[in-house]
Amino acid sequence: MTAPVEFSPPPSRSQRLLSGFLRGALRLLFRGLMRPSVPVAWQRRVLNALTAATLTPRGVTRSDEIIAGVACEWQRVGFDGGRTLLYLHGGAYLVGSPATHRAITCNLARLSGAAVCAADYRLAPEYRFPAPLEDALAVYQALLERGQDPKKLAIAGDSAGGHLTLQLALALKERGLPLPAALVVFSPVTDVTCKQWHQPPAGDPLISRAWVEQAVGLFCPPQVPLDSALLSPVFADLAGLPPLLIQVGEDEVLRNDSLRLAEAAYRQGVAVELQRYRDCWHVFQAHAGVLDIADRALGEVAGFLSRQWQGEA
Repeated sequence: MTAPVEFSPPPSRSQRLLSGFLRGALRLLFRGLMRPSVPVAWQRRVLNALTAATLTPRGVTRSDEIIAGVACEWQRVGFDGGRTLLYLHGGAYLVGSPATHRAITCNLARLSGAAVCAADYRLAPEYRFPAPLEDALAVYQALLERGQDPKKLAIAGDSAGGHLTLQLALALKERGLPLPAALVVFSPVTDVTCKQWHQPPAGDPLISRAWVEQAVGLFCPPQVPLDSALLSPVFADLAGLPPLLIQVGEDEVLRNDSLRLAEAAYRQGVAVELQRYRDCWHVFQAHAGVLDIADRALGEVAGFLSRQWQGEA
């Protein structure tokens, strides 16, 4: 494992003001409305409304495709050299879609030059585990069947999508299928028991314990122990996984999930990079194009992917 890197460049006054405004808005509009007392259907509408104004960076084109029965959204910037990034969005397995995460996927396409395929996998409570994993696995296998070189393929995801990224990689290993060249996770959920939460002094403006516990109850099958490797990747056999980049903010309750994942991966021989961002909250990368630190984080991802696709350690 590379030594954990902390990113804390001094922001400009305008960026400090903008960051403070976003914190307040998220605490009021996201954390305030993403809670068990609000029906999941309304939670989805809230997230859709909050992300509806996402702007597509110049030069990025979007298209839709059904792959293995799963609706997918592509983001491209011309010639991609055969490089593809399969993106799995977050949202606690309850909310979210490729449309709500375009700030991440569009900018990853722009910065990396790869074609980004965001899968619209099935969500709870309509569908419990393993439905999202089945969808992600079907899309990945379909990409391989159409000739995608796994050495030019990577998987990335945020929050629950980071959890799904790890689950998919473990499922590929178990089935003996070709593994991708790299894995990238933003603030992944790695332990659904929720026993080792971080309490940031500044507070987490996005995630509440009640909301995560609601998601766990609706997504996880009651007959499967929460501390099983099947549901909590931090307890899984990680040996043999591709190089892994983990990005996490210091001001989020799920910070320890990332730290523990990095430690477990390192112990089991995985090439892992851990990047910790001071004064940042859960999946702050979603503010790419607005916050400079989000742009920097996605730039780090693009550099990591380039090194792996070129076969560099």
